[in-house]
Amino acid sequence: MSFLPSLKTITGSYQRILGSIVPQNASVRFASKKAGTSTRNQGKGNAKPKHRGWKRQDGSTVTSGTLLALQRTPRFHPGLNVGFGRNGTLWAMQSGKVVITCEKTDLNWNHSWVQKAYAGREGQTIYKKYFNVIPKKQHQNFRLVEEV
Repeated sequence: MSFLPSLKTITGSYQRILGSIVPQNASVRFASKKAGTSTRNQGKGNAKPKHRGWKRQDGSTVTSGTLLALQRTPRFHPGLNVGFGRNGTLWAMQSGKVVITCEKTDLNWNHSWVQKAYAGREGQTIYKKYFNVIPKKQHQNFRLVEEV
C-alpha cells in the first residue's frame, strides 16, 4: 500500500473543491494571442506616391487628351490649346507639339486657385511657365467643290 493518493481520489477532490467555487456549466477563458499586425508597423506614413509633375517635355508630340502636367498648386499654367482641370491637371486639347515658355502672367484674380497661390502679390510682375500645344500643319490639298 502506498502513501500517495490515487489519481481518482485527486481528481475527485479537485472536482469537489472547484464545484463549490465555479458552476459546472461555466466556460473558462484561456490566454490567447492578439490577432492583427504588430504595433511597430503602424505610423510609418506609407502613403502611395502621387506621381505629380511634368508628364511631357518641351518638343514632344502629343495627341488630344494627353496629360501634360499634374500639380497641386498652379506651378504651370495653360497656354495655347491646353486645358486646365479642376484638380490642376494640364492636358492637350489638340494634337501637336508641346512648347513650354516662360511668360509674364495675366492672372484672373477672381479664381480661387489664384487667390490661394498668389495672395499678397497683387501688384507684382509674376513670370510663370506656360504649356502650349502647337497643332500640326494641316494639309494644303483642297478642292473647290461648289462656288458660293
